[in-house]
Amino acid sequence: MSWRPVLAHAVMLRHDPVRDTDLLLMPERVVVLRGHAGSVVRLCDGRREVPEIVAALAERFPGAPVTDEVPRFLSALHEEGWLR
Repeated sequence: MSWRPVLAHAVMLRHDPVRDTDLLLMPERVVVLRGHAGSVVRLCDGRREVPEIVAALAERFPGAPVTDEVPRFLSALHEEGWLR
């Protein structure tokens, strides 16, 4: 079965213009996303499968190790309950 990650219902992605960083907002918790993590999460729209997300990021960031790192990152967010 393929996984089409999407943010959990109680999680919102927002950009903080003051800090120029992306945030995951949850009830009683804020997670500051570093580097391009917000770019990865932004692609988790529930329509794209993980390989499609990896392909989009590989095109956007040539030479970046997205094939290994992005699935691990998405799995970590899923384990935290921030993605479903």
